[in-house]
Amino acid sequence: MRVIWANIEDVWREAAARWTLITYFILSTIFIAVFASAVNLDIVDGALAGAKLFGQDVVMNGNMPGIDRVVAIAELIFSLIIYAFSVLLAVFATAHLVPRMQEKGTVDLYLSRPVSRPLLLLSRYVAGMLLAASNVIYLILSIWVIVAWKTHIFNVRFRLAGVIMLFVIAVLLAFAFLIGTITSSTGVSIMSTYALCLLSLFLFVAHGRLDAVLSHEWLVAFVNGMYWVVPKAWELGGSVAAYVTGPLSHMKIPAPGLSAFVSTGIFGLVCLSLAIWRFQKKEF
Repeated sequence: MRVIWANIEDVWREAAARWTLITYFILSTIFIAVFASAVNLDIVDGALAGAKLFGQDVVMNGNMPGIDRVVAIAELIFSLIIYAFSVLLAVFATAHLVPRMQEKGTVDLYLSRPVSRPLLLLSRYVAGMLLAASNVIYLILSIWVIVAWKTHIFNVRFRLAGVIMLFVIAVLLAFAFLIGTITSSTGVSIMSTYALCLLSLFLFVAHGRLDAVLSHEWLVAFVNGMYWVVPKAWELGGSVAAYVTGPLSHMKIPAPGLSAFVSTGIFGLVCLSLAIWRFQKKEF
C-alpha cells in the first residue's frame, strides 16, 4: 500500500513540477472570478429586486422572475459550462500519465519497484482521478458558495452534480489510458479522447434518425449499435442540467435513462481492463 501511495504522490509531484497543477487551478480560479462578476443579484427582504447576468437585466415578460428561478437558471448555465470545462481540463491534465511513464528510463524505474504492473497502472489512474476530482470539487464548491452568499439559497443538488461529472471524466480517462498504453503518445491520447466525444455527439444526434437517410439497413444497425457502445458524454451532460434544476416545474429538462449510465460505465471498465492487459503484455 505504501508503494501505491508513493506512485500517486509521484503523479502529484510531476504535475506540480510541470506546472500542470498550478495552471489547472489558475484557469479554474479565472473561471470562478468570471462567474462571480457575471451574476449580480439585488435581494431586498428575501425577495429578488433586480438581477443581471453578464451585465444584462434578467427580465421575462416585463416582470422580474422569482429568485428561485433566477438561481436555477444561473446554476443550470454554469453547471453545463463547468461540465465541459472540467472534462476539457481533465483530459489535458491527465492524458500524459501513461505515455510519460512508458518513456525509456522512467518505466525502468517504475518497474523496479515491488508492485505489479496492474497496480502500477491503477495507481496512476487513481492519481489522475484525484487530480481531476480536486479541480471539480474546487469549481463546484466555489460557485455554490458564491451563489449561496449572494442569494441565501443552498441548492445541494448543484454540489452533487459533480458526481456525474467525475463519472464521465473517469470513463474518458480510462479510454485515454488505453490509447496511451497502445501508442505511448500524449498527443494521440488527447486527440483520440476528444474525437470520441465528437463521435458521441454525432451518434447522439443521428441515433434513430438515419432510417430515411441511409440506403442500407446494415448501416443503420451499425450506427445504432455504435450508439450503445460509445459513452454517452452529451446525454450525461443533459443529466447534469436535469439534476441541478431538480423538480422545478417551470424547468423540466429531460434526463437520460439508467441505460445511458450503465452502457457508459461498461465502456469505461472495458477500456481500463484492456489498458491493464496491454500494459502487462508490453515489452520494455
